[in-house]
Amino acid sequence: MSDTSIKILTYNIHKGFSMGNLRFILHEIRESLRTLDADVVLLQEIHGERNISDNRFDDWHNNSQFEFLADDVWPHHAYGKNAIYKAGHHGNAILSKYPFIEWENIDVSIMKKASRSLLHGTFQLPSSEKKIHIICIHLGLLERERENQLITLSERINSHVPHDEPLIIAGDFNDWRGNAERHLHDDLDVKEVFKEAHGAHARTFPALFPVLSMDRIYYRGLEVVDCWNLRGKPWQRLSDHTPLLAKFELTND
Repeated sequence: MSDTSIKILTYNIHKGFSMGNLRFILHEIRESLRTLDADVVLLQEIHGERNISDNRFDDWHNNSQFEFLADDVWPHHAYGKNAIYKAGHHGNAILSKYPFIEWENIDVSIMKKASRSLLHGTFQLPSSEKKIHIICIHLGLLERERENQLITLSERINSHVPHDEPLIIAGDFNDWRGNAERHLHDDLDVKEVFKEAHGAHARTFPALFPVLSMDRIYYRGLEVVDCWNLRGKPWQRLSDHTPLLAKFELTND
């Protein structure tokens, strides 16, 4: 792979459970993720801490799920809490082969019972001095929530991301009606990988038979080399979402 290219994966892992919460399959997710050789992995619905006192699952561990998945493949990681409860918390995570220059978790919750945040990290490829911005998101289920969260996202990018620095926004948008385009395309001048490559957003939910376009990868300041919606085995049984993978090349601008 070129030293100016980067592979990005986004995946809602459903807290390590299969669709319908029938099985705890975090170990299978880890092994499957490693086969993809992604440079940066953006994860949603991942536990930072979760204690199971009655040992309902033989292979449950009480360490953070993002550290378990990262292990020795992605030595650098950032985590932002979304939902906090008595037994622990879950949120978004970014796993990276490259060290972070900085990262910040921005609270975009408008309701206590539906905590959400934007996880914004920056890093550089070893071959380039360009700072790359990565924002991992998981937007709310209600239209009013998402509208407010997208406004905050736009404000964050306009104030913290210079237009000449590459930007990737990826995650679970919960935007099955496609209303996020106005903020993302019109306000921020970003493009969506699958819409540019195939004319439509990738269908990612439910994983067993995807019909809704919930997950996206938006970008600017980069060139798309290729993209993949990872449907079929083993992904259809690992979560209720399918992962998206995209390969980018840094531009000379």
